[in-house]
Amino acid sequence: MTHPGYELLARGGVPVVLAPMAGITNRAFRRLAREHARAATDGAATGIYVTEMTTSRALLERNEESMRLIETDPDESPRSVQLYGVDPSTVAAAVHLLVDEDRADHIDLNFGCPVPKVTRKGGGSALPWKRGLFRSIVRAAVTTAAESAKVHGREPVPVTVKMRVGVDDEHVTYLEAGRAAAEEGAVWVALHGRTASQLYGGTADWSTIARLVEELQPYGVPVLGNGDIWTHRHARRMVEETGAAGVVVGRGCLGRPWLFGQLAASFTGRGIPADPGLRDVVAAMRRHAALLVEVLGDEKGPRDFRKHIAWYLKGFSAPHEVRQGLAMVSSLDEVDHWLGLLDLDQPWPGEVAEGPRGRTQPGKRVALPDGWLDDPDDLDGFLTDITAAELSVSGG
Repeated sequence: MTHPGYELLARGGVPVVLAPMAGITNRAFRRLAREHARAATDGAATGIYVTEMTTSRALLERNEESMRLIETDPDESPRSVQLYGVDPSTVAAAVHLLVDEDRADHIDLNFGCPVPKVTRKGGGSALPWKRGLFRSIVRAAVTTAAESAKVHGREPVPVTVKMRVGVDDEHVTYLEAGRAAAEEGAVWVALHGRTASQLYGGTADWSTIARLVEELQPYGVPVLGNGDIWTHRHARRMVEETGAAGVVVGRGCLGRPWLFGQLAASFTGRGIPADPGLRDVVAAMRRHAALLVEVLGDEKGPRDFRKHIAWYLKGFSAPHEVRQGLAMVSSLDEVDHWLGLLDLDQPWPGEVAEGPRGRTQPGKRVALPDGWLDDPDDLDGFLTDITAAELSVSGG
């Protein structure tokens, strides 16, 4: 029988997962990425596109923003939602909501967030250090997803885990946490090859991904690799070097939704689409802006588009006044005006447009609760404070 983790990857069509990024991977961007993947494979393959991270507690409160974050398009399949939580019962209740109301076909648990205001309360990438709590959260999510689906006569909704190597080089957790996740029923484990202390700086250590693949082989649980995938060549190399079953792509797709078309073609043995010249990049920008207006509205959509400008135009020649104008657009007409002033005959700029993009903060000491690292089994005095870590922030 095929392992559920591989079944889930097969359902996505290609072993490529879009990593949740707050304010980026909304319905508009996910649709744009899927369109590129389908175009590159004649509609045969897409991948798995995870929603922006949603906190369990906020979801249970059913506030307007949380409910918006988990909305999916009718053609999204599988519908993939990422949950963040620090309390097993709260996570279980959020999973129950998603499954009972048929809002997700896949639930991913985030244990990778390195943001200080989360880790200083013991959440995010700090949490796997408390191994009993980590195991309890995964168990609660997996059990609830199966039981809730059974009530409705459906197959169990698969639960996966995304995490980092550890807190820092002295407090590495990924092997023990990976085993615990596998033992508690997670159908795959995605590993970002950095510690929390590295944030997004330096170079991801792909050898940790290879080591986790080896560790989870007896369980039959697939491992997905994350970190420093800037092109389709990096993705193929990661899989070949680590034995990972697939890749999770985050910052590498910022301003590059066509990367998913290149990845889908690469993993299905098709001809890989060439990197686009500025004419095609501008077409993608215009489509992205239009989708943002459709999803977020006439006012918020153009404003949200502003953050993407520098990523799209990286390496291309664009007058300062055009970049500045695009960074202040408030309507689709203004987007069209400024894009129309660009020299569209520019070819892909090559290496200068590739490589790190988005957050590239250097490493620093991880903010943690006093005494957090003293004992991985001790939660006395921490449980009250740790619930404050459940905030709406991005990470992983």
